[in-house]
Amino acid sequence: MLAAGFLAAGVTAAPAAAADPRHLGTFKDWNAFLFEEKGQKVCYISSQPKKSEPKAKRGDIYTLVTHRPAEKALDVVSVIVGYPFKKGSEAEVSIDGKDFKLFTDGETAWARDADADRAVTSALRNGKQMVVKGVSGRGTKTTDTYSLAGVGQAYDAINEACGVKR
Repeated sequence: MLAAGFLAAGVTAAPAAAADPRHLGTFKDWNAFLFEEKGQKVCYISSQPKKSEPKAKRGDIYTLVTHRPAEKALDVVSVIVGYPFKKGSEAEVSIDGKDFKLFTDGETAWARDADADRAVTSALRNGKQMVVKGVSGRGTKTTDTYSLAGVGQAYDAINEACGVKR
């Protein structure tokens, strides 16, 4: 439910602020949401890490996969780490041995393009664990470990809610 709060607060990595997103359900470690923006459906799933290292002071940490069907933007992956990334750095994402590099901007890491979004989303849906590594502007190395339990069911819920055929 935390991501709903991010929406209301207008956090840049979360889908743009809208009137109260509707919680579609909790699916083990993942949540699914739907809201309308400018009359168009936006659906997303979210989760927070089960473990974050080191235990340094950080803001909110979460991962989103967002559908904006009206914009033909599906499976948009974003990882928010709770600190500004080191300028020019990449986040390293590993999902059950499949490795991905995400570009960073501020506190958010993004897949480079639609093909990368689809590849990361496919790995998420078929995986058990995701590990995200990053470096802060101060040089602190972080590791966030996510459970992928329930991600497939949460993803199916947003596909149905947003009318996305998969």
